[in-house]
This record gives sequence, C-alpha cells and structure tokens, in this order.
Amino acid sequence: MDNKKVSQAKKITYHEQLEINYTLKLREVMLTMPSFCREFFRAMETTTTAKTRISYVYDIRLFFNFLIETNPLYKNYETSDFKLNDLERITAIDIEEFAEYLKVYVNSYGRQCKNSVRGIHRKLSSLRSFYAYYYKKQMISSNPTLLVDMPKLRNKEIVRLDADEVAELLDLVEKGGDNLSGMKKVYYEKNKSRNLALFTLMLGTGIRVSECVGIDINDIDFKNNRIRIMRKGQKEDYVYFGDEVEYALLEYLKDRGTVTAVQGHEDALFLSIQKRRMSIQAIENLVNEYSGKITTFKHITPHKLRSTYGTNLYRQTGDIYLVAEVLGHNDVNTTRKHYAALDEDIKRSAANAVSLRKPN
Repeated sequence: MDNKKVSQAKKITYHEQLEINYTLKLREVMLTMPSFCREFFRAMETTTTAKTRISYVYDIRLFFNFLIETNPLYKNYETSDFKLNDLERITAIDIEEFAEYLKVYVNSYGRQCKNSVRGIHRKLSSLRSFYAYYYKKQMISSNPTLLVDMPKLRNKEIVRLDADEVAELLDLVEKGGDNLSGMKKVYYEKNKSRNLALFTLMLGTGIRVSECVGIDINDIDFKNNRIRIMRKGQKEDYVYFGDEVEYALLEYLKDRGTVTAVQGHEDALFLSIQKRRMSIQAIENLVNEYSGKITTFKHITPHKLRSTYGTNLYRQTGDIYLVAEVLGHNDVNTTRKHYAALDEDIKRSAANAVSLRKPN
C-alpha cells in the first residue's frame, strides 16, 4: 500500500474530529472536578456524546461553585475538594436556593450570566441525574433533588418565516448586492452562490445548522437527490432535496471547485472566507444578518429556518409522523408539541373539501 492510500485510510472525518475535540475538552474540565465524579461520567459514555457530557459537567461544576460561594461549610473549598459524603449534607433548601441563584449570577470570569426557565430546568435536570446515579448505586442514602419541584415549562410559540418572507429572504441573498459598491460588492459576489445554497438548503430540507456544517462534498448524491448527514447522537441519516435545492447546490459547486481549501478542510462543502469549513457561529451570524433586513419583529436563527420548513411540510401533508421522520426527531411527541397549533389550519382547510350537493 502506497503512502497516499495509507493517508486516505487514516483520514479522520469532521464528525470524528469533533468528537475527539469534545473528548479532550471533557478530560481537561474533569481535572477541575471531584474525583468521585469520574464514575458518573464514565457510566454516561455509552448513552451520550462527549458534547452532552461537557454540558453536564459544566452544570454540575456550577452547582459546586454555588456551594462554595454561598455556603459557609464550603467557603475554603476548591471544586475538586468535594467528597461524596458532601452530597449527603445537601438539603432540598440548598437545591431551591441553587435554582434561585441560576436566574442571575456572576461566573468565574466575572461575567454576569442569566438563565431562562428552560436554562434553569436543564441545569436542575443535570443535577437530578447526578444525584440519581449515586443514589441508585446506594453510594448516598438520600436524594434531595427529588424533593424540589422542577420549573414548569410552557410550549414556546413557533417563530417562523411566512411564505412572502421566505421569498424576500432568498431574493435578498440572490440580488442584494445590486446596490452595493466597492469591497462590500466584491465580498457579496464572492459569497453569493455559497450563501444562496446555504439558505436554500436549510429552508428546503429543515436540517440543523450542526448537520449543515458537517456536510462534505461527497455526502451529496445528485443521482438520488439526497445528502448524507450526521444527526444528534452520531446517527447517520439522509435528507432528500427538491429541484430548487439541487439547482442552488450545483451552482455553488461550480464556484466551490475553483477554491483550494486549507489543509484538513478540503472535503468541506461550505467554506468560510478563510477557506476553512464554516462554523456554526458563522452560519448563525449570516442568518442573523440577512433575516434582520427582512423582519425586525422576529428573531430568526438557523433553527427558525428549520421551523419554517417543518411548518410548511406539516401544512402541506398534515402528517406529523412524516414531519418527525424528515426532521430527525426520535420522538413524534416532540414534533407534535411544536406543531400542534397548526392542526386548526388543517381542520379549517377541510371545511369546504366535501361537497354535499353539486351546483346547478
């Protein structure tokens, strides 16, 4: 086997590299945590990604920092000093005070942080899982997190673009440079086909921004009009696209073929101006920039473009299971929760669907 084949055989994909980066980051953060925590996070490895575990470790470390900051018993502690029996000393009142603390607090970098009800709910859920593990293993005798009510979550209203806003957005991406000049015009023209392909793809398939950044050129199958993507939990899946998405992608690939990417980013479909794989933040900024010129009443993010697609698909088909499948939801109840409000639209459309008497 020659060197080229060896190199190809050892090539690491974007998603594999991402998992490696998260794993290394997790190990780094774990050095600041109590030693007994390793058992909990090791037990989570088979059912979670490294990214998920990092979220958990940050939430639990925040709880320890809260105790150091507010409880005299731990004022001289470092986060790594906590022992398992310290969990036994925590009461339900401590957990309730933690929930209150999460509303507004100053982090270790001196920055003020705020949490919505959903943010507080997630952090308390992490703490519940943490306590539940040691309680189930009979390593602690009580679980005070069960004595604290979780914040009540209300269904969020779906923010989405209307049909005319979608058309206006795509027109802006495609023709918005007509009134520009100088370097702004150059920059716009240089990225026009990429941006149009990005927006058309997200609006035409409903893929997540994290799935979008991970697409490689060879993930696109024009024969079957589908793209291989990596869903949450590192699950491989395919999304299918229509004619508008196909055309936008083909037009962009003509320009993409003229660009020499930075080493390690050669396979990436969407490249930044630095010729590297576009980041999630870069796409979020792009969506915010363009959508802000379309509507000032809605805060549009890549996820809102996903909601726009899901809404349109549900209105067209009325099939909640199809929407769940296409959006990659593991539980159809997640989909139903988001799109249940559209049921009235579907019922209303049925009002004149059946004729009782033929007109003369």
